[in-house]
Amino acid sequence: MSPRAGLLAVCLTVLLTGCTVGPKYAAPSVPAAPSYSEQPPVSYQEVQGWKTAQPRDSQIRGKWWEIFNDPQLDVLEEQVVSANQTLKAAYANFTAARANVRFNRAALYPTLSASPGISANRISGNSPTGLRAYQYGDFTFPVDLSYEVDLWGRIRRTVNSAREQYQASAADLENVKLELQSELAIDYFEARSLDAQKQLLDDTVAAYQKALELTRNRYEGGVASRVDVAQAQTQLESAQALDIDVAVARSQYQHAIAVLIGKPPEEYVLPFLPLKGRPPEVPLGVPSELLERRPDIASAERAMAAANEQIGIAKSAFFPQLLISATGGFQAGSIVDWFAWPSRFWAVGPQMLETVFDAGRRRAAVEMAQAHYDAAVANYRQTVLTAFQEVEDNLSALRVLEQETAKQQQATEAAEDSLQLSINRYKGGLVTYLEVITAQSIAYSNERSVVDLLRRRMDATVQLIKALGGGWNTSQLPSTP
Repeated sequence: MSPRAGLLAVCLTVLLTGCTVGPKYAAPSVPAAPSYSEQPPVSYQEVQGWKTAQPRDSQIRGKWWEIFNDPQLDVLEEQVVSANQTLKAAYANFTAARANVRFNRAALYPTLSASPGISANRISGNSPTGLRAYQYGDFTFPVDLSYEVDLWGRIRRTVNSAREQYQASAADLENVKLELQSELAIDYFEARSLDAQKQLLDDTVAAYQKALELTRNRYEGGVASRVDVAQAQTQLESAQALDIDVAVARSQYQHAIAVLIGKPPEEYVLPFLPLKGRPPEVPLGVPSELLERRPDIASAERAMAAANEQIGIAKSAFFPQLLISATGGFQAGSIVDWFAWPSRFWAVGPQMLETVFDAGRRRAAVEMAQAHYDAAVANYRQTVLTAFQEVEDNLSALRVLEQETAKQQQATEAAEDSLQLSINRYKGGLVTYLEVITAQSIAYSNERSVVDLLRRRMDATVQLIKALGGGWNTSQLPSTP
């Protein structure tokens, strides 16, 4: 066998027998209960409108906001994806992470470069070599090839780490999208709740206006006192002030929605639409599914896998590097002979590099990589625990608010009956107008509580959908580009 053929055989053998140092990755286990503790029992589900998810509807769909059956909300949510600037920044980070995979993968292949050059040279007649002065031309066309043999898996682990960071970036992008979409839904329901309060205050002002007219008529007839008129006037103007004040908060939510959909606040007007109805039913699934449905959990898991690769990369520094380099091309003293066959030159051979002493730098790098991995594991487990907490919190909120709404409806009906009785008693001259004012205040407070409870239930429903992942799952993570 010729020397060149032997060298090629050795190189192929080394390439085929390369190994990977460092720990293999396995995702740590996390505790998951068979069901949510705050999930209502069957009897409560049947009475209050909850339902146990069936296999065909055990997951929230991708466009989760459609569960609210609100066309105006549907239009706004679609605009978040296409126009929100924060989401565009997250997508740019995702694109950079994807390019980083290709950047690191290029190290698996040889690097080929060419550096042709032409120069005119003159040797000094007074040079220490004692040569006479002369001039010559140098025409070179070298081609260089360099390749690092991945004996210990350093390059492969670097590529794997970049790929896992790319997938984590994809999960981060989905998490930002879910955050923005849920924020938009909450702002939207807050604005609609203020529209409902505006409608309630308009009705209240109209009722107070009629009460003031009644009191004035009674005063002019000598039945009521001037104090009653003043009290009715105060009640009316206070309600009018509240009616005006609602517009402040409502405009702020409108501006927030405009920014979320990528528009200047002065260019967007949210149509008036009072909040009505009841929150939709949300399919829950089982807690173990949450690990695959939350993008923040997926991101933490992929970050943990990338940190594991860094341990192997740090350990590979204890082993020698094998570099293969080759140079070839043409060199001549004149352009006529530049590419003539005798002008060719070449050199090829392997080189081993090994650090003999570094005062503990490599060992410290391994310890740092291990510590970063331990931190990633802790972050992953904390993210999972937080996810379970968020689901339980919002399930609890929906369950309690459902019960509170039922009681509040009863209290509101009783307050309205009491108000009507007070007005009748006042008309009959049995009580002063103070009793009517008290009954009016109680009735308005209860009606406003009903509106506020519906707002809180809508917000809790959005937060529950967000806590469940908003219809996303890990199967949507991109594969290696």
